[in-house]
Amino acid sequence: MTSQKERTLVAVTAGLAQPSSTRLLANRLVAATEARLRERSIRPRTQIIELREHAQDLASNLLTGFPGPSLRTATDVVMSADGLIAVTPIFNASYSGLFKTFFDVLERDSLAGGAVLIAATGGTARHSLALEHAIRPLFAYLGAATVPTAVYAAAEDWGEGDAAAEPSLVERIDRAAEELAAAVARRDRPGRSDPYADPTPFEELLASQQ
Repeated sequence: MTSQKERTLVAVTAGLAQPSSTRLLANRLVAATEARLRERSIRPRTQIIELREHAQDLASNLLTGFPGPSLRTATDVVMSADGLIAVTPIFNASYSGLFKTFFDVLERDSLAGGAVLIAATGGTARHSLALEHAIRPLFAYLGAATVPTAVYAAAEDWGEGDAAAEPSLVERIDRAAEELAAAVARRDRPGRSDPYADPTPFEELLASQQ
């Protein structure tokens, strides 16, 4: 009997309210992606990171240059994910400051080889282009491979009971989830190496300076 493969799926959501439409969209995207992975006989191990819980640590990191233990754990989880779902509210035609601050903590190419689904929420559909002119370039800088379909949900896209009422939103969620699941299924990325796991002996360092 062949053992079922596992892949890690991480969602980062930058909603400020609780509950928030940003978290709601993240939940829908996670559920759809998990279903597509299971169709491929892949068991998803999912974690959702609420950035509002790390706001103070992020501010401290900006001042000191060092992440606290909780923030460090969150960034490690994101960098080691097989698939990442990143969802931000749109403020002033771009990603939120909280969202940007979190990804500023990551070094360039820290998401290299990773598959990312980008998504956003906003009051009206007018802000949907922020996905292409702001959010996709951010993840390109970090070395990630974003799936072709980005998902934007405006306030009018939601129906009663927090359900996605607009058929086009349901279609975009399903299409993006399928693309992310396919990318995750194809991925065979080795775990991140610890740069301090095999240090150069002090004697060798000293000899190299002579």
